[in-house]
Amino acid sequence: MYLTRFRINIARPGARRLLGSPHFMHGAVNMSFPEVPPRGEDGPRVLWRVDPAAAGRADLFIVSPNRPDLTHLVEQAGWPSAEQPGWTTFDYQELLDRLTVGSTWGFRLTANPVHHIRRPQDSREAPTKRAAHITPRHQIGWLLDRQQRAGFEVLRIPAERRLTEHGSEHEVIVHNRTPTQFGKFEGVAPRSRRQVDFTRVTFDGRLRVTDTDVFRRTLTHGLGKAKAYGCGLMTLAPVRAS
Repeated sequence: MYLTRFRINIARPGARRLLGSPHFMHGAVNMSFPEVPPRGEDGPRVLWRVDPAAAGRADLFIVSPNRPDLTHLVEQAGWPSAEQPGWTTFDYQELLDRLTVGSTWGFRLTANPVHHIRRPQDSREAPTKRAAHITPRHQIGWLLDRQQRAGFEVLRIPAERRLTEHGSEHEVIVHNRTPTQFGKFEGVAPRSRRQVDFTRVTFDGRLRVTDTDVFRRTLTHGLGKAKAYGCGLMTLAPVRAS
Protein backbone atom coordinates (compact mmCIF):
# COMPACT_ATOMS: atom_id res chain seq x y z
CA MET A 1 0.00 0.00 0.00
CA TYR A 2 1.12 3.52 -0.78
CA LEU A 3 0.21 7.01 0.43
CA THR A 4 0.87 9.84 -2.03
CA ARG A 5 0.66 13.61 -1.65
CA PHE A 6 0.46 15.77 -4.76
CA ARG A 7 0.74 19.57 -4.58
CA ILE A 8 -1.91 21.27 -6.75
CA ASN A 9 -1.12 24.60 -8.36
CA ILE A 10 -4.54 26.25 -8.21
CA ALA A 11 -3.40 29.05 -10.56
CA ARG A 12 -3.44 26.65 -13.50
CA PRO A 13 -6.69 26.27 -15.52
CA GLY A 14 -6.33 22.49 -15.45
CA ALA A 15 -6.22 22.55 -11.66
CA ARG A 16 -9.39 24.63 -11.43
CA ARG A 17 -11.14 22.21 -13.79
CA LEU A 18 -10.15 19.23 -11.63
CA LEU A 19 -11.03 20.92 -8.36
CA GLY A 20 -14.41 21.94 -9.76
CA SER A 21 -15.49 18.38 -10.60
CA PRO A 22 -14.96 15.25 -8.48
CA HIS A 23 -15.78 13.29 -11.64
CA PHE A 24 -12.80 14.78 -13.51
CA MET A 25 -10.52 14.33 -10.49
CA HIS A 26 -11.63 10.71 -10.17
CA GLY A 27 -10.68 10.11 -13.79
CA ALA A 28 -7.30 11.84 -13.35
CA VAL A 29 -6.51 9.73 -10.28
CA ASN A 30 -7.40 6.52 -12.13
CA MET A 31 -5.11 7.53 -15.00
CA SER A 32 -2.20 7.41 -12.54
CA PHE A 33 -2.16 3.64 -12.96
CA PRO A 34 -1.54 1.56 -16.13
CA GLU A 35 -4.66 -0.49 -15.43
CA VAL A 36 -7.96 0.76 -13.99
CA PRO A 37 -7.80 0.01 -10.23
CA PRO A 38 -10.28 -2.61 -9.00
CA ARG A 39 -13.32 -1.48 -7.03
CA GLY A 40 -14.35 -4.79 -5.49
CA GLU A 41 -15.03 -5.31 -1.82
CA ASP A 42 -12.35 -7.96 -1.30
CA GLY A 43 -9.15 -6.06 -1.96
CA PRO A 44 -8.00 -2.54 -1.09
CA ARG A 45 -9.08 0.19 -3.47
CA VAL A 46 -7.82 3.58 -4.58
CA LEU A 47 -8.99 6.37 -2.28
CA TRP A 48 -8.35 10.09 -2.67
CA ARG A 49 -9.05 13.39 -0.96
CA VAL A 50 -8.29 17.06 -1.60
CA ASP A 51 -7.26 19.20 1.39
CA PRO A 52 -6.78 22.98 1.44
CA ALA A 53 -3.15 23.89 2.10
CA ALA A 54 -1.10 26.97 2.94
CA ALA A 55 -0.30 29.74 0.48
CA GLY A 56 -3.44 29.17 -1.58
CA ARG A 57 -2.48 25.64 -2.56
CA ALA A 58 -4.38 22.40 -2.32
CA ASP A 59 -3.03 18.93 -1.65
CA LEU A 60 -4.29 15.75 -3.26
CA PHE A 61 -3.85 12.63 -1.12
CA ILE A 62 -4.09 9.17 -2.67
CA VAL A 63 -4.02 5.77 -0.94
CA SER A 64 -3.50 2.94 -3.41
CA PRO A 65 -2.36 -0.70 -3.67
CA ASN A 66 0.14 0.28 -6.40
CA ARG A 67 2.54 3.20 -6.73
CA PRO A 68 1.00 5.96 -8.90
CA ASP A 69 2.65 8.01 -11.64
CA LEU A 70 1.29 11.56 -11.53
CA THR A 71 3.26 13.02 -14.43
CA HIS A 72 0.04 13.92 -16.24
CA LEU A 73 -1.21 15.81 -13.17
CA VAL A 74 2.03 17.78 -12.95
CA GLU A 75 1.46 18.88 -16.56
CA GLN A 76 -2.18 19.81 -15.94
CA ALA A 77 -2.21 21.09 -12.40
CA GLY A 78 1.31 21.31 -10.99
CA TRP A 79 4.62 23.03 -11.65
CA PRO A 80 5.98 21.30 -14.79
CA SER A 81 9.23 23.30 -14.87
CA ALA A 82 10.13 22.70 -11.22
CA GLU A 83 13.11 20.50 -10.39
CA GLN A 84 11.10 18.35 -8.00
CA PRO A 85 8.55 15.87 -9.43
CA GLY A 86 5.61 17.48 -7.63
CA TRP A 87 4.47 14.51 -5.59
CA THR A 88 5.78 12.31 -2.80
CA THR A 89 4.89 8.66 -2.28
CA PHE A 90 5.35 6.87 1.04
CA ASP A 91 5.27 3.19 1.96
CA TYR A 92 1.87 3.13 3.70
CA GLN A 93 2.29 -0.48 4.80
CA GLU A 94 4.86 0.61 7.38
CA LEU A 95 2.22 2.69 9.15
CA LEU A 96 -0.41 -0.02 8.85
CA ASP A 97 1.95 -2.53 10.45
CA ARG A 98 2.65 -0.18 13.38
CA LEU A 99 -0.99 0.06 14.44
CA THR A 100 -1.75 -1.51 17.82
CA VAL A 101 -4.88 -1.85 19.91
CA GLY A 102 -5.11 1.09 22.28
CA SER A 103 -2.86 3.41 20.29
CA THR A 104 -4.21 6.93 19.79
CA TRP A 105 -3.98 9.04 16.65
CA GLY A 106 -5.14 12.30 15.25
CA PHE A 107 -7.30 11.72 12.20
CA ARG A 108 -8.85 13.48 9.24
CA LEU A 109 -11.70 11.96 7.28
CA THR A 110 -13.65 13.43 4.40
CA ALA A 111 -16.91 11.52 4.06
CA ASN A 112 -20.46 11.53 2.75
CA PRO A 113 -22.72 11.13 5.83
CA VAL A 114 -26.10 9.82 4.69
CA HIS A 115 -29.15 8.06 6.06
CA HIS A 116 -32.27 6.51 4.54
CA ILE A 117 -35.62 8.17 5.04
CA ARG A 118 -39.23 8.18 3.88
CA ARG A 119 -40.82 11.50 3.13
CA PRO A 120 -43.99 12.39 5.06
CA GLN A 121 -46.07 11.95 1.91
CA ASP A 122 -44.69 8.46 1.20
CA SER A 123 -46.58 5.32 2.15
CA ARG A 124 -45.16 2.81 4.60
CA GLU A 125 -44.54 0.42 1.72
CA ALA A 126 -42.54 2.95 -0.28
CA PRO A 127 -38.80 2.28 -0.43
CA THR A 128 -36.58 4.55 1.63
CA LYS A 129 -34.38 7.10 -0.11
CA ARG A 130 -30.83 8.12 0.63
CA ALA A 131 -30.51 11.64 2.06
CA ALA A 132 -27.60 13.65 3.41
CA HIS A 133 -27.18 14.53 7.07
CA ILE A 134 -27.06 18.32 7.07
CA THR A 135 -26.28 19.34 10.66
CA PRO A 136 -22.93 18.86 12.46
CA ARG A 137 -24.67 16.96 15.28
CA HIS A 138 -26.14 14.39 12.91
CA GLN A 139 -22.94 14.20 10.87
CA ILE A 140 -20.92 13.43 13.99
CA GLY A 141 -23.59 10.93 14.99
CA TRP A 142 -23.12 9.22 11.62
CA LEU A 143 -19.41 8.80 12.36
CA LEU A 144 -19.99 7.55 15.91
CA ASP A 145 -22.51 4.99 14.67
CA ARG A 146 -19.81 3.45 12.46
CA GLN A 147 -16.76 3.64 14.69
CA GLN A 148 -17.08 0.24 16.35
CA ARG A 149 -17.57 -1.58 13.03
CA ALA A 150 -14.62 0.39 11.61
CA GLY A 151 -12.16 -0.69 14.32
CA PHE A 152 -11.77 2.56 16.29
CA GLU A 153 -13.42 4.81 18.82
CA VAL A 154 -13.40 8.60 18.81
CA LEU A 155 -11.93 9.83 22.10
CA ARG A 156 -14.25 11.48 24.57
CA ILE A 157 -13.57 15.00 25.81
CA PRO A 158 -12.68 15.03 29.54
CA ALA A 159 -15.52 16.41 31.61
CA GLU A 160 -13.49 19.36 32.89
CA ARG A 161 -13.01 20.76 29.38
CA ARG A 162 -16.04 19.35 27.63
CA LEU A 163 -17.54 21.52 24.88
CA THR A 164 -21.28 21.63 24.47
CA GLU A 165 -21.26 22.98 20.89
CA HIS A 166 -23.35 20.72 18.66
CA GLY A 167 -24.00 18.54 21.74
CA SER A 168 -20.85 16.49 21.11
CA GLU A 169 -18.90 14.89 23.94
CA HIS A 170 -16.19 13.61 21.60
CA GLU A 171 -12.92 14.97 20.30
CA VAL A 172 -14.06 15.63 16.77
CA ILE A 173 -15.09 18.69 14.80
CA VAL A 174 -16.83 19.03 11.43
CA HIS A 175 -15.82 21.57 8.81
CA ASN A 176 -15.78 22.11 5.05
CA ARG A 177 -19.41 21.03 4.78
CA THR A 178 -19.83 21.26 1.01
CA PRO A 179 -22.91 20.39 -1.07
CA THR A 180 -21.46 19.06 -4.32
CA GLN A 181 -23.08 18.89 -7.76
CA PHE A 182 -21.61 17.88 -11.08
CA GLY A 183 -22.64 16.29 -14.35
CA LYS A 184 -21.54 12.79 -15.21
CA PHE A 185 -21.75 11.31 -18.70
CA GLU A 186 -22.77 7.66 -18.92
CA GLY A 187 -22.50 5.96 -22.30
CA VAL A 188 -22.49 7.77 -25.62
CA ALA A 189 -26.15 8.72 -26.02
CA PRO A 190 -26.83 12.48 -26.29
CA ARG A 191 -28.97 12.41 -23.16
CA SER A 192 -26.62 10.26 -21.09
CA ARG A 193 -25.56 13.12 -18.81
CA ARG A 194 -26.63 12.51 -15.20
CA GLN A 195 -26.58 14.99 -12.34
CA VAL A 196 -24.75 13.78 -9.23
CA ASP A 197 -25.55 15.46 -5.90
CA PHE A 198 -24.03 14.70 -2.52
CA THR A 199 -22.71 16.43 0.59
CA ARG A 200 -19.04 16.14 1.49
CA VAL A 201 -17.81 16.98 5.01
CA THR A 202 -14.45 16.76 6.75
CA PHE A 203 -13.94 15.44 10.29
CA ASP A 204 -10.85 16.27 12.35
CA GLY A 205 -10.36 14.59 15.69
CA ARG A 206 -8.59 12.00 17.79
CA LEU A 207 -9.27 8.27 17.97
CA ARG A 208 -8.18 5.08 19.68
CA VAL A 209 -7.65 1.83 17.74
CA THR A 210 -9.91 -0.97 19.01
CA ASP A 211 -9.35 -3.67 16.35
CA THR A 212 -6.22 -3.50 14.21
CA ASP A 213 -7.39 -5.80 11.40
CA VAL A 214 -10.72 -4.03 11.00
CA PHE A 215 -9.11 -0.61 11.25
CA ARG A 216 -6.54 -1.46 8.57
CA ARG A 217 -9.42 -2.40 6.33
CA THR A 218 -11.09 0.95 7.03
CA LEU A 219 -7.90 2.79 6.06
CA THR A 220 -7.45 0.82 2.82
CA HIS A 221 -11.09 0.33 1.75
CA GLY A 222 -12.59 3.64 2.89
CA LEU A 223 -15.53 4.60 5.08
CA GLY A 224 -18.97 5.47 3.77
CA LYS A 225 -20.30 6.27 0.30
CA ALA A 226 -19.02 8.32 -2.66
CA LYS A 227 -15.49 6.92 -2.46
CA ALA A 228 -14.95 7.52 -6.16
CA TYR A 229 -15.60 11.23 -5.61
CA GLY A 230 -13.13 12.10 -2.87
CA CYS A 231 -14.86 10.61 0.17
CA GLY A 232 -13.94 7.77 2.51
CA LEU A 233 -10.21 8.38 2.96
CA MET A 234 -9.05 8.61 6.58
CA THR A 235 -5.48 9.69 7.28
CA LEU A 236 -3.64 9.59 10.61
CA ALA A 237 -1.14 11.76 12.44
CA PRO A 238 0.74 11.11 15.69
CA VAL A 239 -0.88 12.64 18.77
CA ARG A 240 1.34 15.23 20.38
CA ALA A 241 1.93 14.84 24.09
CA SER A 242 0.12 17.56 26.03
